[in-house]
Amino acid sequence: MSGEAAVGGAEANGVPPNVTIYINNLNEKIKLEELKKSLNAVFSQFGKILDVLAFKTLKHKGQAWVVFEDVASATEALKRMQDFPFYDKPMRIQYAKTKSDIVAKADGTFVPRERRKRIEEKHEKKQKREQHHDVSQVGLGINAYPGVYGAPQLTQIPFAGGQKVMMPEIIVPNNILFVQNLPQETTPMMLQMLFCQYPGFKEVRMVEAKPGIAFVEYGDEGQGTAAMNALQGFKITKDNQMLITYAKK
Repeated sequence: MSGEAAVGGAEANGVPPNVTIYINNLNEKIKLEELKKSLNAVFSQFGKILDVLAFKTLKHKGQAWVVFEDVASATEALKRMQDFPFYDKPMRIQYAKTKSDIVAKADGTFVPRERRKRIEEKHEKKQKREQHHDVSQVGLGINAYPGVYGAPQLTQIPFAGGQKVMMPEIIVPNNILFVQNLPQETTPMMLQMLFCQYPGFKEVRMVEAKPGIAFVEYGDEGQGTAAMNALQGFKITKDNQMLITYAKK
């Protein structure tokens, strides 16, 4: 058995289902950080991800490990994403043969499980506080960019106590989606890999002058609506929950 197979679990026989999946045949030209972010974006739809591991060493090029919180998520990801064209190369996915902690130790990122749990709980509490603070703003469409082609315009309406708040005008359902609240590092390829999973996908258009927003086009209104319903609220990162509406035509 080769060194790579021993480390990554490339040998399928006798490997029991577990929380870590091993992916190879990845595009080696993609920068490490972009690769990790893209893998996280694509696989987080299947469940909570504890870690995404990839290495710069020649021995581990074209490979990555995704550690889920539970086996069911890892199993669903393996089935659904097998041979998925990721940066123009079909992914090969198996359950990892080695434990994820061993891989983390090799990368120098190992954190004892108890400590990792405390860190995650602390982060979740902080995130809930931030979501509670921001919920009114997200719900009222404050993140919209009026003036950008296709972005819903904001209209002032009376609120309790005579205060006026900004609300997006009602947009007629159509085949183009307006996506907001994207992290600044989002690339068209990352969005394409998310939205192309749904029938009728045509293209992604990002606005260079306005980071954080994008337009996604489908073949017809029904296909666009299905994709919007499936990905509404999807988190590309832990702090960025996508807000999707129909674009104004």
